[in-house]
Amino acid sequence: QVQLEESGGGLVQSGGSLRLSCTGSGFAWNYYAIGWFRQAPGKEREGVSCISHSPSTTYYTDSVKGRFTISRDNARSTVYLQMNSLKPEDTALYFCAAKFRTTAQAMCATSRSDFTSWGQGTQVTVSS
Repeated sequence: QVQLEESGGGLVQSGGSLRLSCTGSGFAWNYYAIGWFRQAPGKEREGVSCISHSPSTTYYTDSVKGRFTISRDNARSTVYLQMNSLKPEDTALYFCAAKFRTTAQAMCATSRSDFTSWGQGTQVTVSS
């Protein structure tokens, strides 16, 4: 069974930090690009940050560059998203998704229907 699960969301004040985790099972994790996406009320789904299969490359949407860092630990089948200097506009449901052998940039532009799998999401709320 292909499965992804997110964790690490919560409520944080503006300027604070959170670390999200995405853990996968049921597929050859090392060969898949992993992406973090977010959905907020009244907003379109946005590819926040993505990482390719090993050797990994990364992509960040402009609004999070310099604040967020994506990394992967293949031994644990986990991708992390370290979020620093959080802003109220970062408030959203964050979910991760996987796709076989694609670049980081292409992963963040992938439609939901093309994901191998995606998780149910973890809520991030940033207060002003």
